[in-house]
Amino acid sequence: MIGAPPPWVATPPPPLPPKTDGKSLSAGQALAFLLSLFIGLFLADAVVSFVDDSLILFFDVHILSMIRGILALFVMLMAIVIYGLMGLTPMIPKRLFLPLTLFIPMAGVVAVPFLIYFHSRIHQGAWGLSFCQVILGLSILYGLQGGFKFRWPLVAANQLNVRRFSWRNLTVFLLLNVLVLPPALVVYFVLCAGLAVDHFSEGFVALRRDGLTVQARKYVRDDGKTIQLLPMTHVGEPDFYRRLSQSFPTNSIILMEGVTDNRHLLTNKITYKRMTKSLGVTEQQQEFKPRGELVHADVDVEQFATNTIGFLNLIMLIHSKGLDAETLLKVMQFSPPHFEEELFDDLLRKRNRRVVEEIHARLPESENIIVPWGAAHMPEIAKEIQKFGFRVDQTQEFVAIRFRAPRDQNKSAGKGADSGKPK
Repeated sequence: MIGAPPPWVATPPPPLPPKTDGKSLSAGQALAFLLSLFIGLFLADAVVSFVDDSLILFFDVHILSMIRGILALFVMLMAIVIYGLMGLTPMIPKRLFLPLTLFIPMAGVVAVPFLIYFHSRIHQGAWGLSFCQVILGLSILYGLQGGFKFRWPLVAANQLNVRRFSWRNLTVFLLLNVLVLPPALVVYFVLCAGLAVDHFSEGFVALRRDGLTVQARKYVRDDGKTIQLLPMTHVGEPDFYRRLSQSFPTNSIILMEGVTDNRHLLTNKITYKRMTKSLGVTEQQQEFKPRGELVHADVDVEQFATNTIGFLNLIMLIHSKGLDAETLLKVMQFSPPHFEEELFDDLLRKRNRRVVEEIHARLPESENIIVPWGAAHMPEIAKEIQKFGFRVDQTQEFVAIRFRAPRDQNKSAGKGADSGKPK
């Protein structure tokens, strides 16, 4: 019929939204919020670190160190939490968050060889690491949000994986963190320690399988005068000290190491009893009794800078009373400007200059001078005496500290090995 209304056709009701597990939704949202907070803190730490390192590198300005330290602490704590959650639940996308959680520890691990061979460029290295942290954080953020849109939360709940738990995920996580990573890190740091000892001592000290060895070097000059440089350790095998003492000619002049404290500026005395007990060795002062004319060739504490004396007193306080909240706070607050250079000059260079002056003064009256000083002093002393016309004539290796199993620490050590190979 013309003008009649169209017939009514029943339409099905719209589909109901799928039922969701309230607990799963809330867990996903909470996890997304936690991951978003972590990315935000990671980026904030990256930017502050980059600005701080730039100010230090280009202008020698230190104004953001405290803020940077606080941010880094929170980032590391959150990284530990999220790294552990990745082992418990597959919801967290590992390809995105594994690099973030491992960046700071891996940066420290990778930086070790750089610090060994390029320690004078530490500020350039720190600037490069903070720049890489900024790039990594921005790259992860770009991938999550499809651009730099900066919407909150930075991680949406629908970007998480569906499964909340997997035995396979947990098993692989535990195997890697218990059986693979710890041995690999131990091997890595042992190798780095060997490289560091050899590099900084310029071959005077070396880490071997059987223990810590030192290389004694005999230098001669065309006029027949000799100088023996003997790298010493504060603790070592009793036989090591006895063999050295007996090898000295009775007519030699022995320039002894030992900082004096005539004005009693140091508040505590350092002792190595704990170390000797744990390693099964003895202290140098107990067994090292050299023959010959002993001459004190070191400085007095009053020649050190005020900051160096304060730092030594702080270290001695920790050594005598242990590390507690009060001493830890004092260590964290102790950061005078250019302190590292001042400390290095007092403890090494100033004392090296003093013993070199004594060597130069004693040369006219002695045919044989022996310098049994700490291994850290040897490289610079060796360079200085070569300026006097001395050259290496003979080397000999001694095992200063022998590695042994804990059950053997109380047993007497065997005789130190020596090479006696002339160069």
